[in-house]
Amino acid sequence: MIYPLLPFACLYDVVTAIRNFMYDYGVISSRSYDVPVICVGNLAVGGTGKTPHTEYLIRLLQSAGYKVAVLSRGYKRKTRGYVLASTESTAADIGDEPKQMKSKFPSLVVAVDEDRCDGIDHLMAGADTHDVDVILLDDAFQHRRVTPGLSLLLTDSHHTYADDYLMPAGRLRENKRGSKRADIVVVTKLTTEVDDDTASEYARKLRIEEHQTLYFTRYRYGDLYNPAGSIPLNEVDRYNVLVVTGIASPETMERELSKHADISVIRFGDHHDFTHRDYMTIHDAYESMPDDKPRIVVTTEKDMTRLHLDSILPHGALYALPIEVEVVHDGKDMFNQQIIDYVRENSRNSKVSQAVDDGQA
Repeated sequence: MIYPLLPFACLYDVVTAIRNFMYDYGVISSRSYDVPVICVGNLAVGGTGKTPHTEYLIRLLQSAGYKVAVLSRGYKRKTRGYVLASTESTAADIGDEPKQMKSKFPSLVVAVDEDRCDGIDHLMAGADTHDVDVILLDDAFQHRRVTPGLSLLLTDSHHTYADDYLMPAGRLRENKRGSKRADIVVVTKLTTEVDDDTASEYARKLRIEEHQTLYFTRYRYGDLYNPAGSIPLNEVDRYNVLVVTGIASPETMERELSKHADISVIRFGDHHDFTHRDYMTIHDAYESMPDDKPRIVVTTEKDMTRLHLDSILPHGALYALPIEVEVVHDGKDMFNQQIIDYVRENSRNSKVSQAVDDGQA
């Protein structure tokens, strides 16, 4: 099916190449800011792990004493323009991923705006946000109107951008040449160990250049949880488990859960808007599971913000499976230092930067 679509992919390549050329040579202007701006993005549509990696940066920077803001477009939200999130904001207000981050990090500044320049301007002028030390741009690698100070490009280890094609023949949003804009390339979702030979092979295949640094990450899964309590991951075999997801790449999560229990699976598309019919499908699948053990539904933290199953399932039957990112191949300290160094060297807040320096001394 790929080959008939290649002519359309070539046309798409021409359009995106012209756009990038105009930005690269200043025909269309791009703005820089005097606050550190870190972009987290990818070349492909779908799940490479942007949200878990953004959350990794949030933990790292908050633990270093920086006031962090995350700016997203708020995909599939029902609002428009700039919205500053509060703890009461819903997924309909700001999008499911921003809602997830605001719920997990209540002190985090989270804002959404389809125009990232406008969003940064609002953050820097806001009474409660003008003093942010660093702004994380979620999924903004193709948003060329902003020139970030540091760009992280993520690629799935199971299907890197080197193995992909431009849309509609593949999943790439722009030509692989765009990877050259990244300062850091991260190979995500690894399930095997990375030795020096494997790392060198990835560097060759991804054509890592001298100005770029290559890192490798994998997921680490936590215990299932909901507002009523938690279930240790190694005790999931005590339950009959129905896995419900609305993400681009649920396979990694499903593989992890299947290590611990027999699972049933219902998949929806990425950022799916759940309908009454979907809820009935979930209800029927839940009811059809054996009752020899307690029955639970497990979903992602992102989907947890949009699934409303209280009226059709027993109270407390829905659990989220949290994931965190782990930097592997002895790269954690170097990765953390590269991020902290960039923010410290470009920070407007000299007191915080000095405190970070003192802590590392």
